[in-house]
Amino acid sequence: MSQAIPDYPNAAPLNVEAAVRARYGAAAEAAEPQLCCAVDYNADYLKIIPQEIIDRDYGCGDPSRHLQAGETVLDLGSGGGKICYIASQVVGPTGRVIGVDCNDTMLDLARRHRKPIGDTLGYHNVEFRKGRIQDLQLNLYLLDDHLKSHQVNSSSDWLEAQEQAQHLRETAPLIDDDSIDVVVSNCVLNLVRNEDRHQLFAEIHRVLRRGGRAVISDIVSDETVPEHLKQDPELWSGCLSGAFREDEFLEAFEQAGFYGIEIIERQQAPWRVIEGIEFRSLTVRAFQGKAGPCLDRQQAVVYHGPWKMVVDDDGNTLHRGKRMAVCDKTFNIYNQSPYADQCTAIEPQVEIPLDEAAVFNCSKNELRAPSDTKNAPDNALGSLPQLQDGDCCGPTGCC
Repeated sequence: MSQAIPDYPNAAPLNVEAAVRARYGAAAEAAEPQLCCAVDYNADYLKIIPQEIIDRDYGCGDPSRHLQAGETVLDLGSGGGKICYIASQVVGPTGRVIGVDCNDTMLDLARRHRKPIGDTLGYHNVEFRKGRIQDLQLNLYLLDDHLKSHQVNSSSDWLEAQEQAQHLRETAPLIDDDSIDVVVSNCVLNLVRNEDRHQLFAEIHRVLRRGGRAVISDIVSDETVPEHLKQDPELWSGCLSGAFREDEFLEAFEQAGFYGIEIIERQQAPWRVIEGIEFRSLTVRAFQGKAGPCLDRQQAVVYHGPWKMVVDDDGNTLHRGKRMAVCDKTFNIYNQSPYADQCTAIEPQVEIPLDEAAVFNCSKNELRAPSDTKNAPDNALGSLPQLQDGDCCGPTGCC
């Protein structure tokens, strides 16, 4: 159902963080159904989660479906902890789950049930930390402790607090570099103000291990949201006017250095329509780990199809059915998700050590000659299995 919103030509710029903080603080006290769209979660995982957490969960997807046992998971904007407690069961006792939120009321709700849920499961693998998701270096619990004994009463005090915050980022980061297997988030990235979004994606990239991935469910729009809608505090805090445009959401991952970016779930019917703009849920998966030198070890890949050609996030062009030359880094990436089932990897018969490999120019998009990967003597005819007279394939007859 389409909804018209009045313009606010003389309104002051919206204080995004204040609007979000106020609304979600209230939503932690009393359930607000309009803050979420319908999601089908695995009922088995919900059995141990208290109803007050379920009632105060405001999501638009279920990124926990894409987790595996034993993984270390970071949930951005963990709220009351629902996704964290689902993820806890998916990753199991050998895994670990960290929830990050900056809303004290939501954190209190999540932490209150941590021990009884862990006791029921028979293991404790969930913790909650206070921080802003666009600044995963600053531990706000540690900053709170400092401010209790260092009151801010002047500009000099404020500057000292800023210096202490930076010191905490450097010496006791909220989330360490290269420490997370999977970053998940459920309808939270759109709540971050526009000027902080570059840092937000850079932080996600920073904390992931090489080969790790982000699985993010969020609300996106099919058209650019006009400025007058962005100034509406109800629409922004309601996950609407701050929504990424669908294509720009994926581009944000690309610009942060991710690869293998793909839409893995997309809501068909829009959740809301405002002034003709459709808002719907989207779940995107993206991988970290394409940095590094390009070295030639005589490797090749053959893209299976069905497209005639495809281009990856580094600009490598793969032509269907053709033996394409790739560097060692790209070759290793193609042997993992999400590419492995779309390509045949061809190793040279004579391995080239990394310290002997030449620099590879990935921009050329050249074919790899079959002779480059063979480099081995021809098989002598006498070394082949001998067939019985009259048999085309061997003693059991024709294939």
